[in-house]
Amino acid sequence: MSDGRWRTAGSALMRVIAVWAVSTLTLLALAGILPDFQLQSDNGDSITKIAFTAAWGAGAFGLLSALVWPVLVRALLIVPALVLGMLVFFLNGSLLLVALRLIPDGRGDANPETAVVVAAVMSAVASATSTALAVRDDNAYRRRLSRLADRRRRRSGTGRGTDGGGSGPPGTVFIQLDGVGHDVLAQAAADGVMPTVAHWIEDGPGHRLTPWRTDWSSQTGASQLGILHGSTFDVPAFRWYEKETGDVVVSNRPASALELQRRAIVRTRDGGLLTLDGASRGNLFSGGADQLALVLSMAARRGKGRRSRAGYFAYFSDPANSVRTALSFAAEVVREIVQSTRARLRQDTPRIKRGGLYPFIRAFATVVERDVVVSAVIGDMFAGRTAVYADLVAYDEVAHHSGPHSRDAAKVLARLDRSLALIVKVAEHTPRPYRIVLLSDHGQSPGETFAGAYGLTLKDLVRAGCGLPVPRRAQRTKSASEARDAVRIALHRPVEAGGTEGAATPSDPIVLASGNLGLISFPDIEGRAAREQLDRRHPALLATLADHPGIGFLLVRSERHGSVVLGRGGAEIPVAELKDGEGPLAPFGPGAAAAVRRTDTFPHVADVMVNSMYDPETGCVHAFEEQIGSHGGLGGRQSRPFLLWPRSMSDPVASHASADPDAELVGAEQVHEVLRRWLRECSGPQVPLTAISGADSTGEEDGTVQAAG
Repeated sequence: MSDGRWRTAGSALMRVIAVWAVSTLTLLALAGILPDFQLQSDNGDSITKIAFTAAWGAGAFGLLSALVWPVLVRALLIVPALVLGMLVFFLNGSLLLVALRLIPDGRGDANPETAVVVAAVMSAVASATSTALAVRDDNAYRRRLSRLADRRRRRSGTGRGTDGGGSGPPGTVFIQLDGVGHDVLAQAAADGVMPTVAHWIEDGPGHRLTPWRTDWSSQTGASQLGILHGSTFDVPAFRWYEKETGDVVVSNRPASALELQRRAIVRTRDGGLLTLDGASRGNLFSGGADQLALVLSMAARRGKGRRSRAGYFAYFSDPANSVRTALSFAAEVVREIVQSTRARLRQDTPRIKRGGLYPFIRAFATVVERDVVVSAVIGDMFAGRTAVYADLVAYDEVAHHSGPHSRDAAKVLARLDRSLALIVKVAEHTPRPYRIVLLSDHGQSPGETFAGAYGLTLKDLVRAGCGLPVPRRAQRTKSASEARDAVRIALHRPVEAGGTEGAATPSDPIVLASGNLGLISFPDIEGRAAREQLDRRHPALLATLADHPGIGFLLVRSERHGSVVLGRGGAEIPVAELKDGEGPLAPFGPGAAAAVRRTDTFPHVADVMVNSMYDPETGCVHAFEEQIGSHGGLGGRQSRPFLLWPRSMSDPVASHASADPDAELVGAEQVHEVLRRWLRECSGPQVPLTAISGADSTGEEDGTVQAAG
């Protein structure tokens, strides 16, 4: 054993020397290339002296990066995350200037601007060299990352260490590709865009792919709440108005996400999918995990480990990570500007505006969020955690603005596939085996926006039907993309409730949008408004909406017939009599009638629920937001996400199929049951709750329900 430790120490020492040598050569090369950077006195030095100076400077910079950088990043966690990213270059350059000042006889010198460039190159080269050397030694690579993860666990006082044995019951990593529909994934694999996924699908003993069907509200707030917490009840849309409080609930607003999570826990009396040694990364909800990073429902909480930006530290504490992500962020901003300009010059249709802050929001979703979440997942795997659930929102954000089948979106899928390949490679070196499950929360349906197709927004149409003034210029509703409000949280900016709807006077209708699903509420009508009340107050409203070519159907309560679905030409069908393939729901396919009936039972269903038209031939819908790829309602591929799982796990549809060979998973609650079953198969039963105490049902220490045991 002593010989083994000596060999390990000797191998580590040789890697340090190799990285030092490469850094020294890099410093010498930069000194020869950059005119404002020198490693010799004004009178000149011998080659040996210059080499000694370079070695001294490289060593001092490496030592400062190892010792000082993590302290700087931890101190700067009070700085907004995106601002920290902008400070990376300045901080790294400052460390290099300090290192140059430590060279004897003052032989090192550089302008501040040059120091930034030199430091960035040095960090990147050192990181690449260190990683290349470690990867050649699989055990060393695994031990290094395992020690880093174990150190973080000990520092936070959670969990147990790992023995590096690579045995024991397998853990499970759930990777959610936000917004990627079943057909989009299958096509990307077939076209070679996602070779890792293609290998899983094509390899007979490997993985199996199946679609599942969402509820009427086909969006992350409902689906992820159902997947992680087992309940989608009373989540009618991405955002909705609650009359008893006068509040607009927005799924990706931290306070709303926390309340939705609390309601789900009270309803299910269960902490969530991840209550047993779990980690939640980049999600709207915690899932009951005690390890959280970039979890929106915890963003407003205070205390150690509960800040929304806590997950940034482990990633940005490595200066090479910081530099690489900052460079990729800048490149992504430029890429979006070029792509949007090209689309405008080609006069692509449909097309929406992609200026303002959007390039930075896209870069945050496709670079910063992806890098931080993937790094956190890798750390979880080396820490040996039992269950990890992570959400990657990159595709969803780009598809909203470029289209779900665009070249821009395909390139994002290719980069996501490389992240999956990295996770698969890491799984070969983790202290326990891991099963990797890939899934999505919804798909996307293409189509021109409602405002673009008809020249007015849904809000304008509602106001016109009510006989209220309509502004000459359409007031477009804000995008419901997950990334936009995540950026606002990172910047410490308040998240808006959705335009000016919340500021409406009591007599004005409140109109909200969730993709191609619209919600109309009348604040001055107590409880859920009836069709008869609306007809007396606004005789033209319901007919105006139902007969509009951009609208597929309405759901409204009736005093005489119960709730009814209204469509063009005076169609009116009681909800209890709805059938798939008939009446206004005919184009929307299987499951539409059941989805509408279920939503009709929700306490917070809107006075009028509006679903846009759907063209089965083109697969197009009309979003009531500024999105040419949308989700949130019924119609097309937005309701058809996927589940991709290892064949070693039980069939997800088996418990629901009975005698029907065409049975499929319906609703996120069923997906939750499947994922929980898979965890039980290898890890035993999840720890149950002993009690629920209303508003105190979230834990005091980690924001999750406290479990028995």
